Amino acid sequence: MKRILSGVQSSGEPHIGNYLGAMRNHIAMQDTHECFIFIADLHALTTVRDPKKMKQDSTEIALDYLALGLDPNKTVFFRQSDIAEHSELAWILSTITPFGLLERAHAYKDAVAKGMKDPTTGLFTYPVLMAADILMYKPDLVPVGKDQKQHVEITRDIADKFNNIYGETFPLPDEHTPDDVAYILGTDGENKMSKSYGNVINFFAEESRLKKQIMGIKTDSTPMEEPKDPDSCAVYKIYSYFANDSEKKTMADKYKGGDFGYGDAKKILLQKVLDYFNPYRQKRIELQANLEYINQVLKEGADKAKKEAQKTMDEVRKKTGLGQI
Repeated sequence: MKRILSGVQSSGEPHIGNYLGAMRNHIAMQDTHECFIFIADLHALTTVRDPKKMKQDSTEIALDYLALGLDPNKTVFFRQSDIAEHSELAWILSTITPFGLLERAHAYKDAVAKGMKDPTTGLFTYPVLMAADILMYKPDLVPVGKDQKQHVEITRDIADKFNNIYGETFPLPDEHTPDDVAYILGTDGENKMSKSYGNVINFFAEESRLKKQIMGIKTDSTPMEEPKDPDSCAVYKIYSYFANDSEKKTMADKYKGGDFGYGDAKKILLQKVLDYFNPYRQKRIELQANLEYINQVLKEGADKAKKEAQKTMDEVRKKTGLGQI
């Protein structure tokens, strides 16, 4: 059974793009792979400076994943900050990582290009910590979106450099990106769904806010009575991710037949999203009433992850000459 490793951001309310691009895949793979999923709270320190918010965000994403079906008996689910070895390995890897490799990292370049004042060392070395996160558990696959592929490539470069210096230690992981959901269109009908664009559909939001987001999807000005192209419409594209083949054909026929407005399509999409996510929404409410269980799940996950991390760091320390004589 192949092993996967993936980190999930602990900041922000999850949206349909997160679900289709990562969360659904993570949960499906726990039945076919050995899974390690961690909450990337150390990475969140580059933007979150409020300790209460940091703790709350970590709790919220844990609730989200468990409500969506993550099974702690099948997946090692833990907080990154509970495993000190991540930071230790990140430092060791940073000592052999070329400066120029990090200068080419998209996240840092984009932040500087957008005029970020005083970009931090943490933002610059972000890919090294990500490499440590990955290499610590020696996975075969790393599920990522298209915008994260470069980080896996950097990880492979760093692993190869370490192996060349200290001997074969880290297998080179492959990235895994499902082609059909690599890019989820946002409600603006133009950009990838992202909280930075404000074009998201938050599936755990209260129903009134969810309705507002869906009814606000941008469409063209084609009159209701005229035929429309479903493949060029964000409403249909989002609907198609949750509908079966028969439902998609029915909706497409309505578009092409005319006398069917975008408002009608949005109402159908809203009902589809509610029907699809309602069991998960209810489960989340139940879990929220038992936060002690959430903490227990994360503690048990950290205990399992710690054993793997210690094995890797024992090997790394021995290879590099660190530790006891």
